Amino acid sequence: MKRDRTAIALTVAGSDSSGGAGIQADIKTFSALGVYGASVITALTAQNTRGVDEVMAVPPEFVLAQMRAVACDLSVGAIKIGMLATGEIVEAVATGLDDFPDVPIVLDPVMVATSGDLLLDEDAVGLLREKLVPRATLVTPNLAEGESLERAVKLAKMYVTAAIIAADEIQIGQGRGPVHHFHAMWPAPEEGRTDA
Repeated sequence: MKRDRTAIALTVAGSDSSGGAGIQADIKTFSALGVYGASVITALTAQNTRGVDEVMAVPPEFVLAQMRAVACDLSVGAIKIGMLATGEIVEAVATGLDDFPDVPIVLDPVMVATSGDLLLDEDAVGLLREKLVPRATLVTPNLAEGESLERAVKLAKMYVTAAIIAADEIQIGQGRGPVHHFHAMWPAPEEGRTDA
């Protein structure tokens, strides 16, 4: 495949009818920086500067078709992911990213609009954390979104810290024992017992 000379970035996001966010804003930003913008539309929104009136999600299979159409023709150098709307679209995008190996990804987890309108199904938040956050080079949540993501990180940190502390409760091998992954489920050993 021939390499394109012009830098190309792909935005995967919703369309903002007022032009202030989403696909429209990303394309404007790319263009202002001398980058050619390609796009995959995940949702159509009826919105203006005052708020979001309606959202219509694009069928996930069509989101994936858009990604594959871009992948087989353009040399994408970076991907920016915004509004995904549903868990099915999150899954479609995760699958589509397989066609862009080693391409840096900026994930803007659009969950809540500045106006406070919900832009991502609650069921989809877990999928976003599981399938897209680990693949992202950079995650750029706003405060409300960060609070929802960072909470998962805090719980994970608490779990790992407790598992490290509890490592002395199990005796495995001759050297330093492994982290006690099941510290919250297994009963603590009785004091003075050595036959565990």
